[in-house]
Amino acid sequence: MSKILIHEVGPRDGLQVEPRVVPTEIKLDWLGRLMEAGLDIIQVGSFVHPGKVPQMADTDELFRSLSIRKGNSKAVLSGLVLNEKGLERGLACGVEMFCMGVSASDTHSRKNTGMSTLEATQRIIPMALAVKAAGKKVQVSVQSAFGCGFEGPIPEQRVMAIVEAYLAAGLRAISLADTAGHAHPAQVKASIQRILAMEPNAEITAHIHNTYGLGTANVYAAMDAGATAIETSFGGLGGCPFTKVAAGNVATEDLVHGLQRTGLRLDIKLASLISVARDVATFFGRDLPGCVYRTGPLGLERG
Repeated sequence: MSKILIHEVGPRDGLQVEPRVVPTEIKLDWLGRLMEAGLDIIQVGSFVHPGKVPQMADTDELFRSLSIRKGNSKAVLSGLVLNEKGLERGLACGVEMFCMGVSASDTHSRKNTGMSTLEATQRIIPMALAVKAAGKKVQVSVQSAFGCGFEGPIPEQRVMAIVEAYLAAGLRAISLADTAGHAHPAQVKASIQRILAMEPNAEITAHIHNTYGLGTANVYAAMDAGATAIETSFGGLGGCPFTKVAAGNVATEDLVHGLQRTGLRLDIKLASLISVARDVATFFGRDLPGCVYRTGPLGLERG
């Protein structure tokens, strides 16, 4: 846990379900401040049809602008792709890390991508290998890895079959996504440990939703089990628009605050994260699920 990576997904997962579209210049302001805050990876957006997710219509433009504005920021700019067309768009506009995945729930997979789990697996793996061949970073995920709002419990063997397919293809950066928020800490820990037993060099990311209040507990279970990165969202905003109950993520500033209280990730500017979360709440005119942006931090607030 000494260098747990923070992957900020607010600009994508946080905004995708919001009906009020955020203007591009405001997004660029938030993204620029997140980059300056010292986060490791920032998910700028997803390459989806603008008619289905209007909030993501400017993703290509955002990447092009940020590539120019990036300056000295060490943050890796990631983007979510669902198909080959999205991959082509991402390669053309400067995505540094491609995120793509397969849902272990066939129902969720069809609602999200129009493909079955098997069909999605057969398409995603060649896409991921094409990204590697292009010299870019790639992370593959198993969505609905701990349960599905439509299908209920997901058999672990179904999740691990997808993981085994990734590993067999030489893909080691793997995210387990609790899309429906059904996970509990023991389940998260067991799944990560099982993957690491199969491939000790796997780089495991946990993408946790807080639908039923176990988000933070599941994040710490993931870190204890050996996850190397956690995906979080500013203010805890977010939720998959194609799951049954969309709910937010663990708040980035809450996780960073907790880590810094134990002396970890002191390099991240917590005050900057809190400032962005407050501006996001002001823009949408409501309180967000996160805590620290409202309560303020304990101890020294790092600028």
